[in-house]
Amino acid sequence: MKKIFALVTVFIALGLTSCKKDEPSTSTITTSNVTTTVSAGTWRVTYYWDTNRDETANFNGFNFTFGTSNLVSASNSLLTINGTWSIANDESKEKLILAFTTSANFIEISDDWHVIERTDTKIRLQDVSGGNGGTDYLTFEKNEI
Repeated sequence: MKKIFALVTVFIALGLTSCKKDEPSTSTITTSNVTTTVSAGTWRVTYYWDTNRDETANFNGFNFTFGTSNLVSASNSLLTINGTWSIANDESKEKLILAFTTSANFIEISDDWHVIERTDTKIRLQDVSGGNGGTDYLTFEKNEI
């Protein structure tokens, strides 16, 4: 009886330790699916790390629309900031390229961002600066309808 109990205990322990934690579903990152994803609906910045500090609050209340003709707008109840966006492939990595020419906070996120995660509701981006070696992170999450 002790042997059976010991074997059952071992199998249960192995079963519990071998279970994988559920991870968010991430599709393959391609130019096409990143374009399709960002151009559907409106988005908000849920995280922006600029080299050594969190600057997410600079974008509170702004909704981003990635529109046709590669135009992007960020709007809140007071103003709209316009820019451009595009998707490109660089060394087998997809990039989201943002370009704003006004408002200091938006000029800060004007860059070519490597797409490090893409789901239907989240785009995580990373930029490694060439000059100072800092790493920036930018996350957009889709607004609920």
